[in-house]
Amino acid sequence: MALFPFLLLLARSFFAPRLELMAEILALRQQLAILNRTANRPPLRFQDRLFWGALAKCWQDWRSALLIVKPETVIKWHRQGFRLYWRWKSKSGRPGRPRIDAEIRELIRRISQENPLWGAPRIQSELSLLGFGVAESTVAKYRIKTPKPSSQTWKTFLSNHARDIIGIDFFTVPTATFRNLYCFIILSHERRQVVHFNVTEHPTAAWTAQQLIEAFPEDTAPRFLIRDRDSIYGHDFQRRVAGMRIEEVITAPHSPWQNPYSERIIGSIRRECLDHVIVLSEEHLRRILKRYFLYYHNSRPDQALDQNAPIPRTVESGKKGPVISIPEVGGLHQRYQRAA
Repeated sequence: MALFPFLLLLARSFFAPRLELMAEILALRQQLAILNRTANRPPLRFQDRLFWGALAKCWQDWRSALLIVKPETVIKWHRQGFRLYWRWKSKSGRPGRPRIDAEIRELIRRISQENPLWGAPRIQSELSLLGFGVAESTVAKYRIKTPKPSSQTWKTFLSNHARDIIGIDFFTVPTATFRNLYCFIILSHERRQVVHFNVTEHPTAAWTAQQLIEAFPEDTAPRFLIRDRDSIYGHDFQRRVAGMRIEEVITAPHSPWQNPYSERIIGSIRRECLDHVIVLSEEHLRRILKRYFLYYHNSRPDQALDQNAPIPRTVESGKKGPVISIPEVGGLHQRYQRAA
């Protein structure tokens, strides 16, 4: 419909007599009815749809004057216009989450590829120490998926006096010659640090008591010691512990969850180190564990320690330089830091 003739007809309707306008409307409606019966529906332009959409909003009885299309068609045009309006309005800003930089995406893939034993929380901790504030869901989205499950988490039941509590435990390690070696660890609950470890093929109560003396010389002994009911902790061990004024807390039978920190670190040692090497001798096992504990204390972040290592690492800003990787534990794990 041309705009200028339509405006002329609109102006004429204000001055023409009412009877004449009614007769003209009746004639036009009769002609439209004939055309509607004999001809196909004429193509409608965008301006036509806009006109009927606006008329439907301001005239309540607009359906009585509609012959070319059905009223449902006009309602559909109005809905389409509503969607187009809000689509245009939503594009005016920048909806959704901000885009993750390509550098961070590539770094997540690189860390997950170089450390297949690491889960999303471990990678997120490493990124936060490098100055990248990335959500755990983002790390899970971009990391390279591995079929191996991530490390389990243990619910702690000791929350007070962690500075004065240690846990001790033994675990066995088979060698290449099918011998069993016994590794003894002493774990401080305050920062989950292994304060002492040693390896022997024939553990005794006297040997175990000597390890406590080497770990806590003079007046540095803790207040409480948590252990299981293993027969290795015999009379010599108990006498030495009492002489050091340490109170023993013995767990219930078949209840390893009552010494959770020691059990957890033993599981970490196996999953992250010993399950991937073949031990040749006692000295070989000591060297392997020494390298692992160096990585564990200085590099490995722990969720229970505010996603930091037992010996706290400083958070490096992005202005220091690019991220480099330093192999640790013979290349089994990597430490990431910024190059100066």
